[in-house]
Amino acid sequence: MDSFSSPSSGSSDDVMDQLKNQLAQAYFEQFIETVREKCFDKCITKPGSSLSGGESSCISRCVDRYIEATGIISKALFSQPR
Repeated sequence: MDSFSSPSSGSSDDVMDQLKNQLAQAYFEQFIETVREKCFDKCITKPGSSLSGGESSCISRCVDRYIEATGIISKALFSQPR
């Protein structure tokens, strides 16, 4: 039986912490998948056993842009009055 099916198995804070952790993990996995797909498609023109200098710098810039954009979006979402 998992912790979601038995409310008496933990406090509501424990359940909230577990939900936050699961959401953070899902968000991280989705972020990595999106960056991998978008940056790979954009930067890797000839897949091989290693990255060229141009591919490596393209990947770095692409990931940096996604991190920056995610930060901007997060700030905008969480700073809105409720």
